[in-house]
Amino acid sequence: MFSVPDILVVSVLALLLFGPDRLPGIMRQAGRFMREVQNTSHSFVAEMERAADVSEEPRAPEPAPTHPPDGAKAP
Repeated sequence: MFSVPDILVVSVLALLLFGPDRLPGIMRQAGRFMREVQNTSHSFVAEMERAADVSEEPRAPEPAPTHPPDGAKAP
């Protein structure tokens, strides 16, 4: 993870690059983007789990073949 000095350096660089007027708006937009990424990720995981649950349902046994095996005579 990030250490305190790393966070301070990034904060100072962001402040110098964007200025104190634009920085709150940029951070708000970044927060919305991260929330959207999280929502999309959660939706994807939920859909994959739902698909896995559907595919794990027990299948009905296949019916026995009605034709005679090779070499046998049909009635």
